[in-house]
Amino acid sequence: MAKFKYAYQKIVDLKASEKSQAETVLSAAIGKLQAEEASLSELIAERSSWMDRLQEAASGGTSLSELLDMQRYVEFIDSRIMRKQADIRKAQREVELSRSKLTEKMQDEKVWLKAKDKALHQYRAVIMLQEQNELDEIATVRYVAPA
Repeated sequence: MAKFKYAYQKIVDLKASEKSQAETVLSAAIGKLQAEEASLSELIAERSSWMDRLQEAASGGTSLSELLDMQRYVEFIDSRIMRKQADIRKAQREVELSRSKLTEKMQDEKVWLKAKDKALHQYRAVIMLQEQNELDEIATVRYVAPA
């Protein structure tokens, strides 16, 4: 039996490669999102810490200028938190975009794999038909030969 050789194998390989690349891009986007979320958590913890310090300083004997400096720093952290939240929204959009591209690439690869599978089934059917015809011919020759 001859070996099956799919005419469009390079396209199937290309689609698998594109899917793999899309998986890598999605993985990187998820990693970036997680890093942004971790950074936001750190900022929130830092803000909380500074708010505690500010409260302690306000109840203690701290000068007004030091309290104002601390308040300005808390406001600075607040602005960084808002920017970080915007970065997280951007990273979430990138994850969703990467996820949709991966879905598209997976569907594309699936179509080509199904086409290859269909071609393999057709090839096997043709080979089986040829083998059956050869067996029929051998049987016919054996039946006619003794006569």
